[in-house]
Amino acid sequence: MAAAAGTSDAAGAPPAAPRDILGALWRSADLPPQALGPVVLSGEEPALPSSFRIGAAAQSTVAAVAAAAAAVHRRRGGPGQAARVAMRHAALEFHSEHYLRLDGAEPPNPWDSVAGTYPCGDGRVVRLHTNFPHHREGVLRLLKCEGTRDAVRAALRGWSAFDFEDAAVADGLCVTAMRSFAEWDAHPQGVATAELPPLRIERIGDAPPTPLPPLASRPLEGLRVLEITRVIAGPVCGRTLAAHGAEVLHISAAHLPSFDNLLADTGRGKRTARLDLRAPEGRDALRGLVAGADVFLQGYRPGAVSGHGFAPAELAALRPGIVCTSLSAYGEVGPWGGRRGFDSLVQTASGFNVAEAEAAGAAAPKPLPCQALDHASGYLLAFGTLAALLRRAEEGGSWHVRVSLAGTGAWLRNLGRLDDGFAAPAPRFGEIGDLLEESGSGWGRLTALRHSGWLDDTPPRWALPSVPLGTHEPAWV
Repeated sequence: MAAAAGTSDAAGAPPAAPRDILGALWRSADLPPQALGPVVLSGEEPALPSSFRIGAAAQSTVAAVAAAAAAVHRRRGGPGQAARVAMRHAALEFHSEHYLRLDGAEPPNPWDSVAGTYPCGDGRVVRLHTNFPHHREGVLRLLKCEGTRDAVRAALRGWSAFDFEDAAVADGLCVTAMRSFAEWDAHPQGVATAELPPLRIERIGDAPPTPLPPLASRPLEGLRVLEITRVIAGPVCGRTLAAHGAEVLHISAAHLPSFDNLLADTGRGKRTARLDLRAPEGRDALRGLVAGADVFLQGYRPGAVSGHGFAPAELAALRPGIVCTSLSAYGEVGPWGGRRGFDSLVQTASGFNVAEAEAAGAAAPKPLPCQALDHASGYLLAFGTLAALLRRAEEGGSWHVRVSLAGTGAWLRNLGRLDDGFAAPAPRFGEIGDLLEESGSGWGRLTALRHSGWLDDTPPRWALPSVPLGTHEPAWV
């Protein structure tokens, strides 16, 4: 499929078509070209109102997972089959948390009342992420103000943006100053992130080749994924692996906050249990689960999970042949390597809000039309996980797959821009009935998007409904 007219990459050359983007991702995972079976990509850009190639990013990352799942199935003795991804469907799945209904009702507004962007006294802008109660309380404490937008706006007039960013980060809060692409590219973290590929797959230990399970009815059936994630990117990875048949056990803790309004969407296909890693018995239980896992998927701030004794090297020693899959906000390098972050903050810090506003001719900062860094990172994580499973079956070893939101942002930038991107409408819920399915859930009847990565012989589906955290026991089936 040819790219849309009026596009260009960062160097002004014609942009890569989605099929070429898929090919580049496949090569980056060191998978043999012959393992990439038939892939059918349909649709045209723009898919969502943006100057960035969100449709191409969605289609190529979803297709990478679907093609890798098909490769796993063939490796297990299954028939060859085509992977099919429609750009419109994939792009909408990048906003899946928006396109759902519970008992016919719209999802609640996911944002806290004081979250968002504000001007500071120096004329620059900061973004506050206050959806977790302790982050909200910390910001209000630092500003010494009440929890209203007017009070926050007035308090920030007494700060410069970079000073407030530094003070907030020192307090463990989620705040960033807004930067342009040029400013981010000159920033030490921007420099460090620019050197990272969107996906890193590294061998971290020795182990004999681990054969894939015997052939089953679904590509990933018989593979176990232990998921310790929150918010969107990590849960999207686990949800996608579950859609192709993996047994996914999501672990949370009762004392940690969560975005409950996301769980109906991202929890499909999973079981969910609770463990407290602060307690010896919680850590012992998790070690027992690791011993039976193929994949350890974690999406907390760098150091948060490993600090309890579950660093990749420790996991590889406990379970030789394991695939460790890790997500971070800003990468694990540079001065921000361990910093907390979310999609909206990384967009703000790395220049997307400024660039999108300039392209739209808008005076106010303009975010991308969806949490594109989160969703793309989730599919990149899932693709890297499957690539590592294929490689451990062939080469042996334990593996570490790493993705960062900032690295995904750099990759999205490098895909090029769309001159006519804002011509695409943002589809309304009532206009996408052909892409929706209904199922039960722990919160009522769920109407939500089907998975867009279609396989002809083993179509994706979620065998389990989404349910509240901690519904199940911490044990494998």
